[in-house]
Amino acid sequence: MSAKKGKTISEKILSSKSGADAYAGDIVDAEVDYVMVNDVTGPIAFKEFEGLGCDLHQEKVVLVPDHYVPNKDVASAEQAAEMRRFAKKWRIDNYFEVGRGGVCHQVMIDEGFVAPGRLIVGADSHTCTYGALNAFATGVGSSEAAAVFAEGKLWFKVPESIKVSLFGKMHRYVMGKDLAIRMITDIGVDGANYKTLEFAGRGIANLPVADRLSISNMAIEAGGKAGIFPADKACMDFANKVSKGKFEPVSPDEDAHYLRELEYDLTQLEPMVALPHLPENGRPVSEVDVEIDQAFLGSCTNGRIEDLRVAVEVMRGRHVAPSVRMIVVPASTRIYQQAIKEGLVEEFLRAGAFVSGPTCAACLGGHMGVLAKGERCVSTTNRNFIGRMGHKDSEVYLASPAVVAASAIAGRIVAPVSMEG
Repeated sequence: MSAKKGKTISEKILSSKSGADAYAGDIVDAEVDYVMVNDVTGPIAFKEFEGLGCDLHQEKVVLVPDHYVPNKDVASAEQAAEMRRFAKKWRIDNYFEVGRGGVCHQVMIDEGFVAPGRLIVGADSHTCTYGALNAFATGVGSSEAAAVFAEGKLWFKVPESIKVSLFGKMHRYVMGKDLAIRMITDIGVDGANYKTLEFAGRGIANLPVADRLSISNMAIEAGGKAGIFPADKACMDFANKVSKGKFEPVSPDEDAHYLRELEYDLTQLEPMVALPHLPENGRPVSEVDVEIDQAFLGSCTNGRIEDLRVAVEVMRGRHVAPSVRMIVVPASTRIYQQAIKEGLVEEFLRAGAFVSGPTCAACLGGHMGVLAKGERCVSTTNRNFIGRMGHKDSEVYLASPAVVAASAIAGRIVAPVSMEG
């Protein structure tokens, strides 16, 4: 019998957390480092957990209200109240109240819960964001989150991996969001169903951590179970500065098995936009000529300080088009504070944009930017499904912060280079 080959990052992390010699296709029970729920998914998990009559693994639980905050109506207020009640009853330290947190995925990063080699689950599909920091992170249902509350562990089917090799360096105003849209367009919204997208190649060194977070965030838009980057110098520098506790980086073996391999020369990428109503409907921005009513900059995909800086760079000295409303929402309280300190908020206000404190806001059509019938929005969010941000007859175009900023000024979707001069 021949020896088994080397392992991918996913196989190594799930082996380590389960104590099993695990490979793709195996079922394992693995120790979870952290489980996160928000104001929409949390109340369901609380009910399921309390029905079990178990003690809580308090140190592993993170509660972040973000979807409908500040509360937009009585129903959302009741959901938020459930989170406060649960946090108080079980003495949960990792509860991040409005004004002290932000969008759940950014809070998980800001507060140091994410680190190389960790296994993290969240009752939100974009939990895969944390793979940018070399963690195996994936979304789960509320009942599965409740199981982790009780047991501290969860069963997983070890996913196969698709290797995504990156080369070269992106040009100015081309961002991680553009690579994400390009990749999803190439393989489709079901191209990585229950697979890990594992990134590799010399080009990774040219990708800032913020861009990696955007790319991993959108792994789920291709059906991915996870989107994982290696723990290179940039990753480790970031983790050593932000992540709390001990952690161990994980690298794939040279002879690891991959289902398939994709290759991207970053120098060949150009700004992209995903047309309604799927993230796979990607086109170069140069091929899109659409007037817009709204420009949205924010969300767990692109609400980081680096995203706000790029947008201000594009917009400085210009004004939002009279026909457009621009909404800017930093992803966390820390980012909001930094944006104020750097003068970014003042620049947005000077340009005629609306700026708010951190919240998921218009991303899921919750509030603060809901679209009316026939309206079009260019957005840094991750989904553009029918009715995602409002009326079923509205349209959402996904793009990078640079494209959104340029489009807000022009009144139509344009490439950021058109703002130069």
